[in-house]
Amino acid sequence: MKNRTRILAAAGGIAFASLAATSAGAVSLTGAGGTAIYPVLQVWAEKYQQKAGDQVNYQAIGSGGGIKQIESKTVDFANSDKPLMHDEITQNHLAQFPQVIISIVPVVNVPGIQADQMVLNGTVLSKIYLGQIKKWNDPAIKALNPRLNLPAMAILTVHRSDGSGTTFNFTNYLGKVNPEWQSKVGADTAVSWPDGIGGKGNAGVAASVQQTRGSIGYVEYAYAKQSNLIYTDMVNAAGKRVKPTMEAFQAAAANADFSRVQDFYEILTNQPGAQSWPITAATYMLLRSDYPADKNKDVLKFLDWALKEGQGDARQLDYVPMPDGVVKQIEASWSQTLHVAP
Repeated sequence: MKNRTRILAAAGGIAFASLAATSAGAVSLTGAGGTAIYPVLQVWAEKYQQKAGDQVNYQAIGSGGGIKQIESKTVDFANSDKPLMHDEITQNHLAQFPQVIISIVPVVNVPGIQADQMVLNGTVLSKIYLGQIKKWNDPAIKALNPRLNLPAMAILTVHRSDGSGTTFNFTNYLGKVNPEWQSKVGADTAVSWPDGIGGKGNAGVAASVQQTRGSIGYVEYAYAKQSNLIYTDMVNAAGKRVKPTMEAFQAAAANADFSRVQDFYEILTNQPGAQSWPITAATYMLLRSDYPADKNKDVLKFLDWALKEGQGDARQLDYVPMPDGVVKQIEASWSQTLHVAP
């Protein structure tokens, strides 16, 4: 980031706060939650302050932490890569809507292997995390990668140690492709991992994989790119090998139909289509429906600006922006679920 913005350790996570002087009448917004959206939210916050003068202070502490903070009324907004069910939303006086589409990629640290060289499928990936595939030269991995010189090196799995929407979507995908995973581990923001080590946030997983030979982890694609991690291709639901590209992310996201679901609740893992990346997800903003209109007004101005004016920044960082039609649905929902100023 430019010197207008700094990264701070705060409340067990990461927060960003602009150093530029706040103009008269400007406000300071507080948010907390998922780390997957952090790279683009950081850019949005800096540009929005330059435009409107308002500061956005965000603690990247994981989706689970963000949900707890908005439920306890300690922040103006939260972010979660796991959508909440309707009962949880109504019981806690919340409203949710998607902000952008994220994509999750396996990342590896295997000697001699570069990005785009290795391919995995969901079954093999789930068996690695179940501890059933223990070495990189296992026959199941070699069958997918016959031309690679895979070492007889032990596999170390890396997972999130905090409550994480990235984990929810990753484990949801593994459960869809392997019933044994679903029965033994399941899908949630935090699960009982069969093995491996934990890293805090997407950044923590990225750092652990980067530093540990023989390891495999899962991170939002922006972290893989920014950290120059070795990501793998995947075999998708159509049986096709796909690379993690904007085209593959968009192909998966095109299956979303937010108009037919309540509270914009959509799970986008393992989507059909020959080009679809198999581990994609909408990341959601959470606001309180019982906050007064004046309290939500400034948050909505920022998030609405990001939905429209921040699309270029999202694409540049390989997030999929919401289509114009979905943006209109989101804006229309605010008058129904939130107190909004006239």
